[in-house]
Amino acid sequence: MTAAVACGLAGIAPVPGRPWPLGASFDGEGVNFALFSAHAERVELCLFSADGRHEVQRLPMTERDGDIWHLRLNGALPGQLYGYRVHGPYRPEEGHRFNPNKLLLDPYARRIEGRLRWSDAVMGYRVGSSRADLSFDSRDSAFAVPKSVVVGETFAWGPDAPPDHPLTETLIYEAHVRGLTMRHPGVEDGLRGTFLGLASDPVIEHLTKLGVTAVELLPVQAFLDDRFLVNRGLTNYWGYQTIGFFAPEPRFLSKGALWEFAAMVRRFHAAGIEVILDVVYNHSGEGDELGPTLSFRGIDNRSYYRLTEGGRRYANHTGTGNTLDLGHPMVLRMVMDSLRYWVEVMHVDGFRFDLASVLGRDGEGFDASAAFLDAIRQDPVLARVKLIAEPWDLGPGGYRLGGFPHPFLEWNDRFRDDVRRFWRGDAGVTAELARRLLGSAERFDHGSRPATSSVNLLTAHDGFTLLDLVSHARKHNEANGEGNRDGHDDNHSDNMGVEGATDAPAILAARALRRRNLLATLFVSQGTPMLLAGDEIGNGQGGNNNAYCQDNPIGWVDWPAADQALAAFVARLSALRKSLPVLRQKGFLHGRPRPSDGLADVIWRRPDGQSPGPHDWHSPRFRCIGLEIRGDADRPDSGESPVFIVLNAGEAVRLVLPETARDWLLVLDTTRPDAAPEPFRGGLEAPAQSVLVFVPAPTGETG
Repeated sequence: MTAAVACGLAGIAPVPGRPWPLGASFDGEGVNFALFSAHAERVELCLFSADGRHEVQRLPMTERDGDIWHLRLNGALPGQLYGYRVHGPYRPEEGHRFNPNKLLLDPYARRIEGRLRWSDAVMGYRVGSSRADLSFDSRDSAFAVPKSVVVGETFAWGPDAPPDHPLTETLIYEAHVRGLTMRHPGVEDGLRGTFLGLASDPVIEHLTKLGVTAVELLPVQAFLDDRFLVNRGLTNYWGYQTIGFFAPEPRFLSKGALWEFAAMVRRFHAAGIEVILDVVYNHSGEGDELGPTLSFRGIDNRSYYRLTEGGRRYANHTGTGNTLDLGHPMVLRMVMDSLRYWVEVMHVDGFRFDLASVLGRDGEGFDASAAFLDAIRQDPVLARVKLIAEPWDLGPGGYRLGGFPHPFLEWNDRFRDDVRRFWRGDAGVTAELARRLLGSAERFDHGSRPATSSVNLLTAHDGFTLLDLVSHARKHNEANGEGNRDGHDDNHSDNMGVEGATDAPAILAARALRRRNLLATLFVSQGTPMLLAGDEIGNGQGGNNNAYCQDNPIGWVDWPAADQALAAFVARLSALRKSLPVLRQKGFLHGRPRPSDGLADVIWRRPDGQSPGPHDWHSPRFRCIGLEIRGDADRPDSGESPVFIVLNAGEAVRLVLPETARDWLLVLDTTRPDAAPEPFRGGLEAPAQSVLVFVPAPTGETG
């Protein structure tokens, strides 16, 4: 193929163009193409027919400024499909894997068309060769790979503005675009599984009733389906194999247009709901040295990835085969450009960083002042959006809960595990539960970080749903085709007497109560609460705690079987939390006296009303704990009404109410989820397996 091949753009001679911005940029008169590669010897721009089947022109990019290769095509228009072929040394043992026979996606492509067709031709080496990845494959891969698309779309945002909810008023709802909509009866058939379906009226109405302020979407940047999954008839449902950091995943676009994503964001904003994206900048979908050559590997393998053994192997802190090298300035630039693009152009409100410890690795170890973390903190665009870290990875020293700097929030797995263990009845957990109820200060109270730094979760996409958590003592991942070896084994779950589905009324009642207790604990805890989509309506996955490949009813929210009573209870919890500022404070509570009244900001109580001593905290029989919460002692103007919370994971017990209020109003009893507020004075019996919430009763109301 040569530049002389006839095509729609034949006869339009390329001109030098400019080295910025990276990617393909349409300015109304033509398109500028710019690509980074430090080690390439030659770069070719390949243009394709509208259906992507035919390469119709190949243009050498002869202009190079530093490590940026560029050219301009006057007259080129949005919609043009393109890719790159990059020439250079093929010396895997030195980290170079250039192979111009492989068509490469533009790392800055704003839209990607087509899906990867798995073939040995997409490999840079000869599959089956005795030399493995040291061999060289000369087959053209263009027929099998997606194409980059020139975009020129603009979106009429109108008066769109970010809701910008304070963290103290934030309720996060983690959802999957397809999972939340595929079985929703109110979503149009043609919109199910898409951005437009996600932002349809029935879904927004449901989220609004729950009091959700932010949807956190599992990966929506373009990703690929792993070959081993395709061979099993499965897909990469969760999407943690990104191949395009600027492009939305095509399967979520019902009309193949970027405005669909923008329309989703604007509709959520209009409803007062922020959009947070789960992003995967720790690795790419190209895998290890035996993976495909689709983009970064063929453009400049030695620059984009962290390499070992002189360059042949990949550092694998992610468990996916490779690790992007954010220590390289141009890789860091790509990630920062991507983040800013989604904020400035697509108006998203924040990011949840998958395996974020990888992003903070300086060499092999984690550094809270690593280049990426510092770059985000100083960036005027990114410093104002919500930033959430998954504070672990699979490398040495990768568990870093509490180790990220302000303004990062962090998923708190200690909250998840300790709350589960307390309600399961594990002995000696009450002291740990107490720490989680107050925002895990031992982890997060440093560097002027607020209590909202702890993202409190009971469940997430990775693990059991809430229904499965109380219905299964062990995982059931057989459908994944890995012999039930995948997924976590230690789930701190309980089947309440029967494994899986049952019709036994007593077991169903116990499971329902356990879920209400878990949810109530989430909503009365200091920190930032997060719900998993479907937990509020009793969604289950049949015990599958790793449904990463289940783009089917296993992984989709089961709307037809929705438990509307549970949804109403969650909405009540959300409203209760919103009405009581002391449940969602910015400052940590340490039992210090408040200047306003001399009372401690938090007082722990045994059922008899006395403060627990060291023996109580460590006793395996200490299953009922009360805490009285007031405003932060460091806020002299904190005049919020106090709240008294009781969590009883044991048998029924006589409860003495604090004398700090003459009368108390019981506003929540998980054993009676529909009960109206009820006044009490002095004491009452705390039911077995219950969460009770009291506020001072209005004058004159006694019980």
